[in-house]
Amino acid sequence: MHDIVAAVCAVDSTTPVVVIDGRSGAGKSTIARRLAESWPQENPVQLVALDSIYPGWDGLAEGGRLALQNVLAPHSRREVGTWRRWDWESGVEAEAHVVDPASGLIVEGCGALTPASAEIADVCVWVDGPAQSRRRRALERDGDAFRPHWERWAAQEEAHIRAHDPVSLASVVVTVP
Repeated sequence: MHDIVAAVCAVDSTTPVVVIDGRSGAGKSTIARRLAESWPQENPVQLVALDSIYPGWDGLAEGGRLALQNVLAPHSRREVGTWRRWDWESGVEAEAHVVDPASGLIVEGCGALTPASAEIADVCVWVDGPAQSRRRRALERDGDAFRPHWERWAAQEEAHIRAHDPVSLASVVVTVP
């Protein structure tokens, strides 16, 4: 965590952008929340989790694309961005949320770190850990809602890693036991 905070402090911007990517259960959300809580900049920060954007269990790639198009790209142009929350129970988009270009931004989720998002981000983070630990944490967190989808989600994570090599784009790599 210290490395991420130091990287944010080193950014010459009042609205730094941090992209946090990694496999399920690695600790991305926890790291993102802790970073938001201890944000080292004077300006406030916004946290956008791809879990709120993915359009369903087969939507990892689309969630990353939507975050880039609707959140990261507008923020980089100092324009207001918007994203729609995915209602997992209904299987449809729900309310819209605004992203203020005058505030810092943290975007976290598997699929968030691609060559295109790395060009926009000031700090790129990859979070990973042993497969058994990640699976245990993810299933403890999400339980039966995630269990039947673990394998198909893991296949999408692998496709993202093969296509974008996010670890090579990361300025900070975090390994969680």
